[in-house]
Amino acid sequence: MNTKELLLQEIDQAPDPILDEVLDFLRFLKAKQQQEALENQLDVEEARAILQEVEQEGTVSWKSLKSELGL
Repeated sequence: MNTKELLLQEIDQAPDPILDEVLDFLRFLKAKQQQEALENQLDVEEARAILQEVEQEGTVSWKSLKSELGL
């Protein structure tokens, strides 16, 4: 039996108050995953911009480096 089938089996046996909590938690996990994916995409775009700057200027400016490090 796969995970989805096991979950469905448990859902069939669970009372409504537990199902309400499970639904809230599932929605939270999905939103968290979407947020992490967005943050990862932003990190990739930022890294590409820095690489482009390095290719164009031959280096990264001190200001950019400090900004990246949060200084």
